Amino acid sequence: MTFRINELEPGKKVYFASDFHLGVPTAEHSLARERKIVKWLDTVKHDAAAILLLGDIFDFWFEYKHAIPKGFIRLQGKLAELTDAGIPVLFFTGNHDMWMFDYFPTELNIPILREPISTSFGGKTFYIGHGDGLGPGDHTYKLLKRVFNNKACQWAFARIHPNLGIGIANMWSRRSRISNIKKDEQFLGDNEWLLHYCKEVEASQHHDYYVFGHRHLPLDIPINNSSRYVNLGEWVNFCSYAVYDGESLKLDYFEA
Repeated sequence: MTFRINELEPGKKVYFASDFHLGVPTAEHSLARERKIVKWLDTVKHDAAAILLLGDIFDFWFEYKHAIPKGFIRLQGKLAELTDAGIPVLFFTGNHDMWMFDYFPTELNIPILREPISTSFGGKTFYIGHGDGLGPGDHTYKLLKRVFNNKACQWAFARIHPNLGIGIANMWSRRSRISNIKKDEQFLGDNEWLLHYCKEVEASQHHDYYVFGHRHLPLDIPINNSSRYVNLGEWVNFCSYAVYDGESLKLDYFEA
């Protein structure tokens, strides 16, 4: 899919957010976070030229043919309101919600993207994705991602009754690194693997901005004199996002 905005209208902005991890660590915590996210979307809708959600919006998601995970209806309703109003919303799958199929495109008019894209907004070039499985190392996860993306594996999981399949997945989610609500992510300096990946891409094709999620830390790091790597952080601790106003991209925070 190709999505670009050649010229932003005056006063319009492009918003980026990721790693809401709705569903953990408890229903109460998740609901409070969902309400905050909906409130944020209400504050940005008046000047949003587009809203890009860069994955792990849900801590678990699997679409059966006639069933989806329970909950998250406030977010879905708000996203439907935005797209009905003509605001483009794009959804990049993450490692927690890679099993998204046709529900969002059909019901909410939100395209699903599974790989990073190179695009442009208002004269600046962007390279955008969730960030999982990119860069050096993490070979175990990269193998696991291939298994989860395998059509046969998806078919097999879909044969499990939703009560059991979603129940198993929710138990797994509660063990995820985000669910303990601790700011335990540490900046890795020269070992930031997504920064290495950005430098590899930049060596072959220039982009003004590289925007990813997954890392759970808000980061804004120069790659060279004309290119930056921005990580969006997450909404359990930071409530961080990025906004592009046609001139520059910056990190911001909502009621953190």
